[in-house]
Amino acid sequence: MATLNICIRPSSTFQPSHSKFPISLYNLTVVSSFVSTTSSATNLSKFQNSSTRNPSLFIRKLSTLPLINAKSGFVSLARGCSWMQDNSVNYDTATSTGLRPGPLYSVFPSKPAAVSSFEDLYTFICSGPLMEKLGWTPKMVEASIDKWLLYGSYLCRLFQFNEMQLTIPQKTRIYHYYIPVFFWCEDQISKHKSMFKDGEEIPPLVIGLSAPQGCGKTTLVFALDFLFRRTERNSATISIDDFYLTAEGQAKLREENPDNELLEFRGNAGSHDLQLSINTLMALSKLTKEGMKMKLPRYDKSAYGGKGDRDDPLAWPEVEGPLTVILFEGWMLGFKPLPVEVVKAVDPQLEVVNKNLEAYYDAWDKFVDAWIVIKIKDPNCVYQWRLQAELAMRADGKPGMSDVEVKEFVSRYLPAYKAYLPTLYSEGPEGSDPKRLLVVEIDEERNPILAA
Repeated sequence: MATLNICIRPSSTFQPSHSKFPISLYNLTVVSSFVSTTSSATNLSKFQNSSTRNPSLFIRKLSTLPLINAKSGFVSLARGCSWMQDNSVNYDTATSTGLRPGPLYSVFPSKPAAVSSFEDLYTFICSGPLMEKLGWTPKMVEASIDKWLLYGSYLCRLFQFNEMQLTIPQKTRIYHYYIPVFFWCEDQISKHKSMFKDGEEIPPLVIGLSAPQGCGKTTLVFALDFLFRRTERNSATISIDDFYLTAEGQAKLREENPDNELLEFRGNAGSHDLQLSINTLMALSKLTKEGMKMKLPRYDKSAYGGKGDRDDPLAWPEVEGPLTVILFEGWMLGFKPLPVEVVKAVDPQLEVVNKNLEAYYDAWDKFVDAWIVIKIKDPNCVYQWRLQAELAMRADGKPGMSDVEVKEFVSRYLPAYKAYLPTLYSEGPEGSDPKRLLVVEIDEERNPILAA
């Protein structure tokens, strides 16, 4: 395997871009390269060796990798690690995609895990906990290494990571989590398209993502949506939060259930406008041609002092066809009703919630073609993740819930987690095809792990 040490002098007019980097943007000078070869005959070594023999080829390959650090002159990202600065992404009701850069407020280890060579990265990719589940072999990784590098470069630029000095969690998130899941999504899109004949209109593939609060599902959706757009697939994102009742509707629900704390505020089954979700998902499925447009509903959680209300329709983002994929995410997506005695044993107040859940399959789950389920070992992680976020917000001088308020907030969701997650993990969502279901188990640091 060849290892290259390259120093590059950036142009004074360098400007970052989310497109592939045209060579004209750079003033590239290869200062030195030190090559040591082994007997390996893989595509990786061929890639590096050919790059060494042909500098112009190397520059073309390099242009799909990281940005250039204008201070150091070495290949890297222009501005370090955004996650280590608590500056990643949050849901935003104002943008066309529904997502924007914003505080993530999570705690990550900071031990560096520098990518010193292609061989190291190749070995790291092959060691990922999802590889066997997805049917990936080392030879398949080798054959597609250019895509791994390109997608990794896209995500590093998106999250403002230093690609040459990735921390362990950053490296894990990108190459063990986000890219493998994206490859799975690509495969699902291909299978979906193969079901239609030439000339037929192909409705967008709906991928449902069920994941507990605080586990990073919004960031995962943000990364997937970004990669879809970078690979020229038109996508739309929607959340079950977008279908909450209006403030007036929630107040009525509270009045009808005065002794049920689980329905006092938004969250559990019964606090959603199911007809709005049906209308929205049906309309999205028909966006198969250019020029077709629709607005996506959005919910303002900050309205009425945090009690929330549906956002003004004039502020709803617009999406245009033809759509390739729809990412539909939610903390209770895929939950299905259980026998009354089961839910009452968890919490008697769940009986009404369980009854409400009977109508949710027709409003949500039946529209989903493929499923991603994020699995956690202990629902109490939700409390810890929320507490981390609020502590970080308070430390940053921003308003955040007290520890007591966090406990009260999460307590409204824990009964549903304890009741419905075991069945979701063992059986999958109702009507789901095991061949179109990906279960990703994560640890307390929100990183994927090998399933037990």
